[in-house]
Amino acid sequence: MVFLGSGNMNSEGHLEIGDVDTVDLAKEFGTPLYVYDVAKIREQATAYLSTFKKRNVTAKVAYASKAFSCIAMVQLMQQEGLHLDVVSGGELFTALQAGFPATHIHFHGNNKSIEELTAAVEEGVGSIVVDNFYELDCLKSIGESLNRVIPIQLRITPGIEAHTHEYILTGQEDSKFGFDLISKQADQALHEALSSSYIDMMGIHCHIGSQIFESDGFVMAIRKIFDLLEDWSESFGYEARVVNLGGGFGIAYTTNDKKISIEEMMNVVVDEVQDQVAEKSLAMPEIWIEPGRSIVGEAGTTLYTVGSEKRIPGVRNYLAVDGGMTDNLRPALYQAKYEAVIANRLSQKNTQTVSIAGKCCESGDMLIQEVSLPKTSQGDILAMFCTGAYGYSMANNYNRLPRPAVVFVEEGEAQLVVERETYRDLVHLDRPLKKTVVTSF
Repeated sequence: MVFLGSGNMNSEGHLEIGDVDTVDLAKEFGTPLYVYDVAKIREQATAYLSTFKKRNVTAKVAYASKAFSCIAMVQLMQQEGLHLDVVSGGELFTALQAGFPATHIHFHGNNKSIEELTAAVEEGVGSIVVDNFYELDCLKSIGESLNRVIPIQLRITPGIEAHTHEYILTGQEDSKFGFDLISKQADQALHEALSSSYIDMMGIHCHIGSQIFESDGFVMAIRKIFDLLEDWSESFGYEARVVNLGGGFGIAYTTNDKKISIEEMMNVVVDEVQDQVAEKSLAMPEIWIEPGRSIVGEAGTTLYTVGSEKRIPGVRNYLAVDGGMTDNLRPALYQAKYEAVIANRLSQKNTQTVSIAGKCCESGDMLIQEVSLPKTSQGDILAMFCTGAYGYSMANNYNRLPRPAVVFVEEGEAQLVVERETYRDLVHLDRPLKKTVVTSF
């Protein structure tokens, strides 16, 4: 039996990940439970690095920690030789707590606070991706007050509409991110950056979207970037040391998703950059990319315990689990599709089509609209594949549900890397009313 993401069937007919029985994991750590196949994460990270190495191209691969961030995950990325992309003070703090070198951190975000920017500069992050004129002004002031030269990249919106969900398009002209090309905002930003002795203008950044399966969008973006760099070379005498193409590389959530390999995608990127450099007689820049989902997405599986069942003849059969939109918001937010199996019944034939419902008090809390499964009973373990990206990182406490635990599995060993929240955790920041009013009925 072949599974999306990670896993195989063991001799007991159970789903096994990283040589660990998922039924045993559910018993030991409870459900819902995020399970990460560490070997799969390492494999994806290596695929990016090795492609650039084979092509003898200077490049940096930065893991986009918004996909999934915790101390153990950050440390794993350091082990694999990746840089790190953070988008908030919290992600930066997590990285530093993990011992990640600040010089290998790139700081993103469209509304970084003065406090966040100051902390990033004081810690010595390797690059700040500047999203707007407000940030640029703040950094010039911070640089002057701290007497620091701050390395930056300017984020542009190249006007490319990648083939993806409209909610996760970020490279088109009408976007909250980056400097616009048509209105010449990018030119003005470059002029202001070069005019400050406290700014080191490393290069240019763009991000055209997420969950992208075709290379065409990246080719078009690279051409737009190098048209701009050619103009900047002629008008400002500026040559970029770095061209950062962001991330957005898609994964297969279902058997209908047809992705291309990391090596194939990166080879297209390298070919186009080299062609543009030669055509426009520019210096070859470093190529930076920021994959997140494609590194952790397929490595993650969420385990749930099956609970109630509701059958509506001729309409739908609901199967409810002990999680939902609190541990995976993507189906409700993006109408994202997933596939699943009953982890303790892999050897049994599928005999029914059901809809997987979450336990939140929302009719839209549906994890999977239709999936074929064998006969199920209360207490069975449902495994939903490819939940490694934007599951835990978007998890929430709606209905005051505690967030699940996270476990890493590798070579037959399971390690708890994030503890399950308790009910006490849910109220530890609450404060009672100062004045109590007793009402009689």
